[in-house]
Amino acid sequence: MIAFASNSLLCRFALRETRIDPASFTAIRIVSGALVLWLIVRLRAGGTSATRAGSWRSALALFGYAAAFSFAYTSLSAGTGALLLFGAVQATMILWGLGQGEALRRLQVVGLLLAICGLVVLVFPGLAAPPLVPSILMLVAGIAWGIYSLRGKGAADPIAATAGNFLFAVPFATALGAVLLPWARIDLAGAVYALLSGALASGVGYAIWYTALRGLKAASAATVQLSVPVLTAVAGVLLLGEALTLRSILASAAILGGITLVVRSRDRAPSER
Repeated sequence: MIAFASNSLLCRFALRETRIDPASFTAIRIVSGALVLWLIVRLRAGGTSATRAGSWRSALALFGYAAAFSFAYTSLSAGTGALLLFGAVQATMILWGLGQGEALRRLQVVGLLLAICGLVVLVFPGLAAPPLVPSILMLVAGIAWGIYSLRGKGAADPIAATAGNFLFAVPFATALGAVLLPWARIDLAGAVYALLSGALASGVGYAIWYTALRGLKAASAATVQLSVPVLTAVAGVLLLGEALTLRSILASAAILGGITLVVRSRDRAPSER
């Protein structure tokens, strides 16, 4: 989740404070992530090859998330984008889990509602009537990330699978960059942020996430991701000098408390429901 928060900060800062365009940012992010993960898979002893572990469907979901996320954040405020993204992620993963017969215990329902309320409190001050197209793009990004996370739950070798998915996503990203080449804008600062986003926050971070997914149910995995806006807000205070308000402290406590209820109650016996 720390990697995800870092990725959000890098993406938002690059797209708003440098000249790089969303398509170029997405392409550099995915290509750099693919190279770093390929190198990790090559250097480790044993394991599955990246091309065998990767999936074109997962790669398409990964690319869909990255591209829609980048384009949406050129117009949406940070609060609106976070609410739309993580709301869509939660809805996708929890609905899938319920469809698979994954029941929620009472404490999990309470924790889920508490976390959602905390997220709304955290982002509500910045909410406004969002533009329609960027809002739809952010919802698509959330659905795509939810699908990508769900497909990663069954990965036997998470690092190889993540590397393969990034490699298979490279053609999609380069094709997008080629189609939008007349509108491309790349500066050194934007390229550096995209490289950091791809190589560290995305590539390495997603490998860690895929590994953690094997021990989480869909509802738990969806709710844990609500911690990203909290971590982003804390990073904003520490790195960008943003104010720390009582509202943000209370919202953070509600989100982290809700996450704890969902994760800790998932292993309780049926008699404890």
